[in-house]
Amino acid sequence: MAKERIGIMGGTFNPVHLGHVQIAKYAMQGADLDRVLFLPDGTPPHKTGIVSATHRWRMVCVATCLDKGLVPSDIELNREGITYTIDSLHALHDQFPKADLFYIIGADTLMELHKWKNAEQVFPLCTFLIAPRVLSVSSREYLDEKKRLISLGASFENIDMPVMDVSSTALRESMTSGGVSPFFPPTLQEYCGALGLYGMPRRVPQAEEWFSRLFSDLTVKRFSHTLAVAYTARNLARNHHVDPLKAEIAALLHDCAKCMPLSEMQAVCRKHALTMDALTLASGNLLHSIAGSYLAASEYGVEDPDILRAISCHTTGKVGMTKLDMVVFLADKIEPTREEYPTLQKVRMLAPLSLERAMLASLEGTAAYVKSGSHPLHPQSMRTMEWLRTLPEARG
Repeated sequence: MAKERIGIMGGTFNPVHLGHVQIAKYAMQGADLDRVLFLPDGTPPHKTGIVSATHRWRMVCVATCLDKGLVPSDIELNREGITYTIDSLHALHDQFPKADLFYIIGADTLMELHKWKNAEQVFPLCTFLIAPRVLSVSSREYLDEKKRLISLGASFENIDMPVMDVSSTALRESMTSGGVSPFFPPTLQEYCGALGLYGMPRRVPQAEEWFSRLFSDLTVKRFSHTLAVAYTARNLARNHHVDPLKAEIAALLHDCAKCMPLSEMQAVCRKHALTMDALTLASGNLLHSIAGSYLAASEYGVEDPDILRAISCHTTGKVGMTKLDMVVFLADKIEPTREEYPTLQKVRMLAPLSLERAMLASLEGTAAYVKSGSHPLHPQSMRTMEWLRTLPEARG
């Protein structure tokens, strides 16, 4: 049986960005790797002023959760004291004794390998995969150093990929000055902005507490979706002159009950007489909005009835929906990580132009989908669709 080939992306990831993800994907393809482990540093020996390991870990989880083969590893975060690569490689060999390890570095890092702790003992433990980078030294100096390291036992393979002109340092500087980089995905923009990381003003006062609970209670993919919905809701709200903070908070909590077992949701809803609708009670996909609205109030401390209402009707819609309700409903349907579905692009196109037209298109698409299956459209969605058709704003 062929040995498993495991890539390693180590680093502070302060913050992780799409450049890291792209390098890992190119390495997987070019070196025929089975997977790439992302290892955020715990206490790196050469860097100061980084955000907490907890935040960097969550961001790495979010950044990698949609790509099969990219796997976060917390072995360096769980190690006490200063983190050294040689210790991590020994730990990974213990964990994967039959695997070959490939450590992914930038070409500029090659020039620094001689500074690594016990560098010559590191060389037999892995093959280095080199991503191209703009160098501060001449090509002759680079090649001479590479040749010298090979003579000491190092092995190198080049990753065939374009140069990624992006760095975590540049991203941090951009965020501090209010800029946005295409290499920083919406999910992580939302995470950092809500918390106020990297010199940004904190938008959501309760974000520290809420993110801790949401990351614990939701799957990583659901947490990532939540961030994407909040990012979309905030921008859509600003576009339609809706309070962006209310939209962001409602979106952050809209799925807070999503990963609860159905029986627990049913117990909450029955105990507090939240709904008696049999169709809703039978479906977690429907019931989590009502249970979530209750949890947002009872567990997350939200008192604003507008926010709670927006959470409660984000699945089926509701006759008389406010613009805030529509913003949250639509953000859930069109957020940038959503997998393609028949009316996605149409609803995305309409949402910035008209909330009502986008709502109607979304519900009509849902109606067509459920009609082709075995489940009926929820009566509340049908009533919402009929109500929207009476509105001048929904006609186009």
